[in-house]
Amino acid sequence: MDWFDLLKALILGFVEGMTEFAPVSSTGHLIIVDDMWLKSQEFLGKYPANTFKIVIQLGSILAVVVVFWKRLFSLVGLYKIEGQQASSSFNLLHVIIGMLPAVVFGFAFKDLIDDHLFGVETVIYALVAGAILMIVADKFGPKKPTVNSLDEITYFQALKIGLVQCLSLWPGFSRSGATISGGVLFGLNHRVAADFTFIMAVPIMFGASLVSVLKNWDTLSMDYLSFYIVGFVSAFVFALISIRFFLKLISRIKLMPFAIYRLVLAAVLAIIVFL
Repeated sequence: MDWFDLLKALILGFVEGMTEFAPVSSTGHLIIVDDMWLKSQEFLGKYPANTFKIVIQLGSILAVVVVFWKRLFSLVGLYKIEGQQASSSFNLLHVIIGMLPAVVFGFAFKDLIDDHLFGVETVIYALVAGAILMIVADKFGPKKPTVNSLDEITYFQALKIGLVQCLSLWPGFSRSGATISGGVLFGLNHRVAADFTFIMAVPIMFGASLVSVLKNWDTLSMDYLSFYIVGFVSAFVFALISIRFFLKLISRIKLMPFAIYRLVLAAVLAIIVFL
C-alpha cells in the first residue's frame, strides 16, 4: 500500500463522512467517485472493494454514537433521559420495528444487490427515484407535523418508515433520504425524522458491515489493513463534522434542495455515461 493508495482511502472516507447524513446517498457517491476515478477495485478486487464501501460506514456510525450517545444508551437502560416516561417514550422496540423490514429484505436480496446494483448506471436511476420521493414528501406531507419529538413516534409509524427504508437497499437511493421522506409523509417533522433515521442506522449498518466482512473474509488481506483503517478514520472525522451541521440545516431547508442536487447530479452523470 503506497501513499497514493492511502490518499484514495482518505478521499473515499471524506466522501462517505460528508454524505452519509445528507439525503444524497453516501453509497451512491462512493460508487461514482470510486468507479469513475479512483478505481479501488483494480487493486482490492470486486468484493473486498464493495466491502470497503460498507465497512467505512462504520466510521460514520461511530460519529452517530458520539452525537446521540445519551439517547442510544437510554435504549439499553444505561442512561435515563430526564422527563422521559417509560410507558410511552421512544424505546428499543421502535428501533427494532423500524429496522426489521430492511434487515429481512437485505438478507434476501444481498447477492442480487452486490452483483447487479453496485454500478454508476443503476445509481443514476436511484438518484432520480430518491429525488422524486423527497419532492413528494415535501409537497404532500402534512403541513403541520403531528410528531415533534422522538417520544411521540408510534410503533406503527416506525414500521411504515422501516418499509420505506427498504428502498435504500438500492445503492444511490439514500437511507436517510428514504427514511426522512417516509417520516415526513407519516407525520414526523424533518428534525425528528432525521434523528430517528440516524439512531436506527446504528444497528442496521453495523449489522450490514459485519455480514459483509464475514462473507468476504477469505478475500480480505492484511496487506490492505492500512487502506481500511485510513478510510474508517477519515469517514469518522468528516462525519462528526457534518452531522451536527446537517441536523441544524434540515429543519430550515427541508428536502427540496437535496432533491434538486440529486437531479442535477443524475443529469451530469447521464451525460458522461450515456453520451
